[in-house]
Amino acid sequence: MEIRKLGSEGLEVSAIGLGCMGMSEFYGEGDEAESIATIHRALELGVNFLDTADMYGRGANEELVGKAIADRRDQVVLATKFGITRGDDPRERSVDGRPEYVRESIDRSLTRLGLDHVDLYYQHRVDQTVPIEETVGAMSELVQAGKVRFLGLSEASAENIRKANSVHPISALQTEFSLFERGATEKVIPTLRELGIGFVPYSPLGRGFLTGRFRSGNDFGSGDFREHDPRMSEENLAANLAIVEAIEKLAAKHEVTPAQMAIAWVLAQGEDFAPIPGTKKVNRIEENAAAAGIELSGQELAELDALPRPQGARYANMASIDE
Repeated sequence: MEIRKLGSEGLEVSAIGLGCMGMSEFYGEGDEAESIATIHRALELGVNFLDTADMYGRGANEELVGKAIADRRDQVVLATKFGITRGDDPRERSVDGRPEYVRESIDRSLTRLGLDHVDLYYQHRVDQTVPIEETVGAMSELVQAGKVRFLGLSEASAENIRKANSVHPISALQTEFSLFERGATEKVIPTLRELGIGFVPYSPLGRGFLTGRFRSGNDFGSGDFREHDPRMSEENLAANLAIVEAIEKLAAKHEVTPAQMAIAWVLAQGEDFAPIPGTKKVNRIEENAAAAGIELSGQELAELDALPRPQGARYANMASIDE
């Protein structure tokens, strides 16, 4: 597995990472044993970049990841996040970037993970009521205290990336990016490259839609938030399926799966990209990891680049996205 450098502070990760969110929530019921086996298989394949967050499963995902890596910490580059708070109603969420909340959050995360430090600590969403300089200032204190090695942001605008980086070097930005979502191309990615910050695309498979396994909003199980995805709605589905079918045709020519084709396209965008496709299945991490060995020709990349953008917003509620 290729190793890629993110940022200028020395952070090195596997070219393909593993998003662990779905092991605990949002993508239907999980299986702890299978999830832990998936993490272990990822490490065997050289996928050492694991991604979690304090809000996934209300802390349960950090506990699961911590259990999985307890006897193999030295094999892992671990990223977690803070900043999204949740109420009693699962749909009730807010963002908290206050310095005191930053300090409280890392201690809770470390306890759940069973660790004394994390490698990469992200602000999950930008708090529009707190200057990002104050939030990142508190995050930088965690680096000085040895609780965090590198700092990151998630879904931050170009303007806030600049502000944050002026306080402490930002090693990585995590934002949704795939053949199904290329909004970061215009302003965010050029800013990252100007500042020497790495890019961690989440949902590089369009929340699984680009695998070709889902053909309607009825294909998801109970508790799967994708059944409410605007891009799976009746008015957008036909146009978006046409994008998937085009990827399937090109993948068949290359004798790879649509998922592998989609990941290979993301990897080809630059050596400063380290996508984190999520899965909770051993066979899927094997499939995803194999995408690192696919080399796309200039013509194939041009065909994929020319695919139309999907119809529909990427979230039903975009209020927390810093644009």
